[in-house]
Amino acid sequence: QVQLVESGGGLVQAGGSLRLSCAASGIIFSAYTMGWYRQAPGKQRELVAAITSGGSTSYGDSVKGRFTISRDNAKKMVYLQMNSLKPEDTAVYYCNARGGIASMTGQGTQVTVSS
Repeated sequence: QVQLVESGGGLVQAGGSLRLSCAASGIIFSAYTMGWYRQAPGKQRELVAAITSGGSTSYGDSVKGRFTISRDNAKKMVYLQMNSLKPEDTAVYYCNARGGIASMTGQGTQVTVSS
């Protein structure tokens, strides 16, 4: 059974930092592209960052230079380090695993940035 479990969300002041974690099970983790998406109220879900099985990373324009995605294949974990947080970063953040035609998403973790 595939599971993606996010953690690390919470309430932080603008300018602060948070580190999100995603624990994966039930997949050959090292073969998957892992990503973080977010969805704010009334807005579409958007890609925040992704990291391929080879370690190549990509970021949404709004988070470039502030967020860093990383992965630990041995632990089957993916992380999102978020610095210089802004109120507009407030959203539910979802972990995603993508491989071939398969795509799986976790339940999400709330991040709230106060001004």
